[in-house]
Amino acid sequence: MERVNRILRHEAFREHLEKNEAAEEGRIFCRHNMGHFLDVARIAMILNLQEGLQLPQDIIYGAALLHDIGRHEQYAEGTPHEIASARIAPALLEDCGYTPEEISRIEEAIALHRSRETAQRADLAGILYRADKASRACYSCKASEQCSWKEGRKNLEIVI
Repeated sequence: MERVNRILRHEAFREHLEKNEAAEEGRIFCRHNMGHFLDVARIAMILNLQEGLQLPQDIIYGAALLHDIGRHEQYAEGTPHEIASARIAPALLEDCGYTPEEISRIEEAIALHRSRETAQRADLAGILYRADKASRACYSCKASEQCSWKEGRKNLEIVI
């Protein structure tokens, strides 16, 4: 997990994380912070095991830590955060020792993590999509009534 810990310590990662936190300071809905990133990573690890995908832990964690790292750009400029995050991730991953092939896989997964067509894929992109959606605790959210997620998409029960 050394490469994952390099991401956590990386100056650019910390800067983007701080920008996300500042942009979401008054947000009443789900936030795009370390808690969310780690929830997604851990759920993706469970899915990885359940589905027998045998994806390396540091690939899953790398994708999960970076999948929403550009969310602040969506607030500031309107850039879809999956596009911003997929653009930001490669340089961070390279600095942290990921190979070009690994970077490409993670970048693709980040870019597709909001695409419903990705939902059933048996690969990194598929488990990132499913873990991201499963991480939301709509069943206990005080802002659920105001949320833009349609009722059929909200997590009203714990499901993995």
